[in-house]
Amino acid sequence: MRRWLLPALLLSALIGAWQLAASTGVLADVLGLESFLVPSPAEIGESLWENRSLLAENAWVTLREILFGLGCALLGGVGFAVLMHLSGTVRDASYPLIVASQTIPIVVISPILLVWLGFGIGPKIVVVALICFFPITVNVLDGLRSTDLDAVKLMRSLDASRWQVFCRVEAPTALPSFFTGAKIAVVLAPIGAVFGEWVGSSSGLGHLILTDNGQLEVAREFAAVVVLSRRWPWS
Repeated sequence: MRRWLLPALLLSALIGAWQLAASTGVLADVLGLESFLVPSPAEIGESLWENRSLLAENAWVTLREILFGLGCALLGGVGFAVLMHLSGTVRDASYPLIVASQTIPIVVISPILLVWLGFGIGPKIVVVALICFFPITVNVLDGLRSTDLDAVKLMRSLDASRWQVFCRVEAPTALPSFFTGAKIAVVLAPIGAVFGEWVGSSSGLGHLILTDNGQLEVAREFAAVVVLSRRWPWS
């Protein structure tokens, strides 16, 4: 109860202070802005309800980008980690390049993908897959390499094949690391989708935030952020 009650009380206090400061105009005065640019939590909640259809429509677009991109990252990351684990040559040749690739900001790649793939869902899926690929690959590879060598020797003494050793010893050992990488990827996936939509798109929550920002629809912009900040169904 303490783990949930204290954060809930603190969050309620912060929202209450925000509501009071925004409704009285104090927050706008402190920020040096017009009052309509500083919506209160009540106005954001009202915008959430009034624009629920628009938000749901754009959330579905972003959700599809996340699901497809995350699925590609899971398949590619796990497959490549297994390949590097089974082949030392592949690991020695590719692992340094995978690590070095993280020095390239994903926002730099997004415009190039936009030129190649257009304004459709393709560039967003690629961006999500790229941003999620690294944590999945690295964690699965570390999990596979942390297998108990004595267990492997025991399996070999029982005349187990390489495939049997992998399926019965190495893969189960790597499962916790796989789930760790997947959790990190789930957190990063919405960020990648929004980045892709900001570069160029005609729909999605990221596109809606940019549009609302240009039209000074600040309450609806906050509402889109609230939808983005909610826990996704698989998390």
